[in-house]
Amino acid sequence: MTAAIPFPLRDAQIQDEGKPKAFQPNLNIRLVCRDCRIDPPHIVEEFASGDLVCGDCGLVLGDRIIDTRSEWRTFANDEGDDPSRVGAAANPLLDGNQLDTVISRRDGGSGTSKDLNKIQGRSTSAKGERNLVLAYKEIGAMCDSISLSKIVTDTAKQLYKRVEDEKLLRGKSSDAIIAACIFIACRQEKVGRTFREICALTRVPKKEIGRCYKTLQCKLQTNTTVMNSEDLMLRFCSNLQLPNYIQKAGIDLVKRAKEVGTLAGKSPISVAAACIYLVSYLYRQPKAAKDIAHVAGVSEVTIKSAYKTLYAERENLIDLEALKQKSNGEGLSFEDLALP
Repeated sequence: MTAAIPFPLRDAQIQDEGKPKAFQPNLNIRLVCRDCRIDPPHIVEEFASGDLVCGDCGLVLGDRIIDTRSEWRTFANDEGDDPSRVGAAANPLLDGNQLDTVISRRDGGSGTSKDLNKIQGRSTSAKGERNLVLAYKEIGAMCDSISLSKIVTDTAKQLYKRVEDEKLLRGKSSDAIIAACIFIACRQEKVGRTFREICALTRVPKKEIGRCYKTLQCKLQTNTTVMNSEDLMLRFCSNLQLPNYIQKAGIDLVKRAKEVGTLAGKSPISVAAACIYLVSYLYRQPKAAKDIAHVAGVSEVTIKSAYKTLYAERENLIDLEALKQKSNGEGLSFEDLALP
């Protein structure tokens, strides 16, 4: 049922129908190509390049256009539209959909947002997720302190998450688990780090790390490689500030000693330290056994004992003629290798 129109107003409308309407401006904006002037125009909006292009002749009519479409974002590996409009890429190290709203801590000086952020962190975050985040922060800080790469850090975090999800080390402290995960990640990525270095980093006893390491190695069936003397050689020489040609000569000596079997049964750390000790005296840039022991983490007696074995086989391990050619004719002799 419609409302009745009063008679005076209805009569005015009937009278105005026969009269011509007054001029009114056309507010519709029509863009016509100035080259082909085809009407109606065929204008294409290319949002990828931000241009307005004529679909008939290809003339660019405008640039820097604004994309008014929905802000669909996709993080899928395959191509195609994925209608996920919320947030960035999901973090595989955390559980859940990760679509929670985070309250900012900054609100112009007042402490309201800071308090709300604390309350939200206590109420919405699950206890397990909080523990994971704290463990990830600790792993990242430890790996950064000994200059480990991001690949090693991410591998250690993935190992820790798998240990927590599958409950592989029940009753073990989180510090021991973190230490074992960092050690396994170093072995997987072929980054030479000793048990002693991991113990000094995490402050966990060596036996505890060894137990966790053996348990994880059996249950996870990880492909961990044996620590290499060559990798340790590069790092030890760098810490001792030795030049590159001494590093290369030391690596060649390590490989030759392995082929001959001179230091069979010795640990990679002892082999690397003894070879550095020999090569540094051979090239007349001697490093004291005390300095090498401090960097390598072994005793001076261990270094000198392995050095004596190398010195006894010096003629089979070192080619003096080849070294003289590489060192531009400098006088190198086995007399320089006499035990100081």
